[in-house]
Amino acid sequence: MNNIPIGTVQTMTVLRHIDTGYVLEKNNEQALLHHNETEKGLIRGEEVCVFLYSDKSGRSVASTKLPHVQMGNYDWAKVMDVVPGLGVFVDIGTAKDMLVSLDDLPVFEDVWPNKGDQLLVTLGQDKKGRLLAIPATEDVIFSRMEWAPENIYNQPTSGRIYKTSAEGSAFITEEDYRGFIHHTERKTEPRLGELISGRVIEVKEDGTINASLRPYKKQSRIEDADAILAYLEESEGVIALTDKSDPEDIRGTFGISKAAFKRALGKLMKDGKVEQKDGNTYLKDAKG
Repeated sequence: MNNIPIGTVQTMTVLRHIDTGYVLEKNNEQALLHHNETEKGLIRGEEVCVFLYSDKSGRSVASTKLPHVQMGNYDWAKVMDVVPGLGVFVDIGTAKDMLVSLDDLPVFEDVWPNKGDQLLVTLGQDKKGRLLAIPATEDVIFSRMEWAPENIYNQPTSGRIYKTSAEGSAFITEEDYRGFIHHTERKTEPRLGELISGRVIEVKEDGTINASLRPYKKQSRIEDADAILAYLEESEGVIALTDKSDPEDIRGTFGISKAAFKRALGKLMKDGKVEQKDGNTYLKDAKG
């Protein structure tokens, strides 16, 4: 369909009935409306509001099931399937799930969305004219965001991840605040589309927020200490790390900052459970 773009909602006229459905027409262009894409019978000359997309053969087809995501319109879409090497398929409210191409997903598939996650998307076309779901860009996020009030500092927050990177993860809260989680404020990198819960640690002058997925220091120190103990027990009672080790080595092993590691290690030494010697940390009851 050249004059009527796919990915849009159009009012078309029923031209004729055929075995598989109805042929619709507008501006001398036609589209097929299959029987399973409409809930009622139609008559010739009747006007019907439809969503246009293309089938596997590239032909224009119509549906009376109007999606909540259209060309130029963004909304959250649930991930229905994940296909490694291809992308993920999302439900936009039609019988056909739409592909989010791997070109619009993180390089590393371990932070791709899982089934049930949600992405903020619109519709677009690839170079061959095929309809795709396109994730929102940073410019779109900033144009939609609400200004975060100062009184939410240190309050719980939750939202969906829309951007992932080694530096950190960006998310949109349920109130449409734009948030960022620095890599030091998370133990693992959240998936794209994942629903996360944390707390606000800064309300910035531009109306965005910084958040942390880590617990408060006291609770975090206990959890980190338990993780270090578990690691020592699985490593024959010794790890080649101390409170003087390189921060990246610590983060690569435990996913925490050097400061958090030192706090947890200090607790373990105070409790008499570990000791440091010759660049290593030992379980006291495991060291010979």
